Amino acid sequence: MPKVRITETALRDAHQSLIATRMSTEDMLPILDKMDEAGYWALEMWGGATFDSCMRFLDEDPWERLRLIRARIKNAKLQMLLRGQNLVGYRHYADDTVREFVKKAVGNGIDIVRVFDALNDLRNVEIAADQVKKEGAHLQLCMSYTLSPVHTLDSFADMAMKMKEMGADSIAIKDMAGLLNPVDCASLVKAIKAKVDLPIELHSHYTTGLASMTYFAGIEAGAEIVDTAISPFALGTSQPPTESMVAALAGSEWDTGIDIEKLLPVCEHFKGLREKYKKLLPAIAGVNINILRYQIPGGMYSNLVNQLKEQNALNKLEDVLKEVPVVREAMGFPPLVTPSSQMVGTQAALNVLTGKRWKVIPKEIRQYFLGYYGQPPAPVDKEVQKLAIGDEEPITCRPGEKIAPEMEQARKDAEPWATQPEDALTWVMFPQVAKDFLPKKYARVNKRDVGLQEQEHESAYPV
Repeated sequence: MPKVRITETALRDAHQSLIATRMSTEDMLPILDKMDEAGYWALEMWGGATFDSCMRFLDEDPWERLRLIRARIKNAKLQMLLRGQNLVGYRHYADDTVREFVKKAVGNGIDIVRVFDALNDLRNVEIAADQVKKEGAHLQLCMSYTLSPVHTLDSFADMAMKMKEMGADSIAIKDMAGLLNPVDCASLVKAIKAKVDLPIELHSHYTTGLASMTYFAGIEAGAEIVDTAISPFALGTSQPPTESMVAALAGSEWDTGIDIEKLLPVCEHFKGLREKYKKLLPAIAGVNINILRYQIPGGMYSNLVNQLKEQNALNKLEDVLKEVPVVREAMGFPPLVTPSSQMVGTQAALNVLTGKRWKVIPKEIRQYFLGYYGQPPAPVDKEVQKLAIGDEEPITCRPGEKIAPEMEQARKDAEPWATQPEDALTWVMFPQVAKDFLPKKYARVNKRDVGLQEQEHESAYPV
């Protein structure tokens, strides 16, 4: 086996990062045979925002996408991203929903499940991790990398030890903002390796221009797997280019074993797709120095700009960016990844636009201070918490324990439109989207089945 392995992100995070997750299954299928022959360790192709986007924007069934890709991939492993108790949705789901989702994801073809929690609260990944192990899939537990006084090498190394105890087969370092620099990456990998003997996978974004250098430093320090994107869907807010990484490591002790010639048809295919989707590409390419200045993810920066534009308050951007660390400290230094990045950014904007800190506190922030998102990395500001929740007592248990079972009711609700058992999961995670999507899919499937029956009838009784 090669010393360093490559996970290709073009089928999931690359197009999620560059073209708002709009790549259709139809655009993926023609190149899958070539991708399977290229020598990748894994293809990241499901989870994250793809599930919602499939239905909402492409009128596709995400479960069908998984099955179609699985049928064509024989050599590479198929990998998905799972947000712990959030699964692929926008809230915490009941334990029975989490277990059923993992069963169906693995049952339909997923080999590697990367599981993370926005707060790095491992209680929020317990149920998903346990079910991944029960299903016999590869469990990759993932730490959200961030910078703060409480996120130290020792804290990340201790987290890795707990992940191993939970049954992790590998550990991913998720650098969602592209803030991890080469020096710190080498130190982090070594600190983790000193505590646990598990493969380490590096995931970063090119927004700050650091990612390729960071990968190489991490590889030198002992990381075994890196996430890259085929070059037409690389760079910017996506990952480092696959071809460049393969070429950089060729002939070294870290040779990936991938023949770059086999990547050429993959590159050509995605060149065509880049042209097809060019209207969705970000207007600004290259390095965003503001991400380094303010240490926030690119997506969060873009959201803040859009929010302020809508309020005709773009002149307040600098003030809002300076307010972000103030809010983050009061909230116990959460990593700035979905959904905490949106919450911190929105609260920072409200603090600036209202002229008074914590004058307006959204429902999500109240829920956060009540403990329903999990335990923050550091203690929260008690005065701010009092403003948010008054005399209510925060919960201290695992948040999932507070959610009643959901699947039995979801099966009943989805039953009139269900064409497969998985539709109940779609219903419970995205009820509003499912109410529109499932009846349309039901009609299509019925029409197709009627057509097939007519064909069989005609062939049985030829004229």
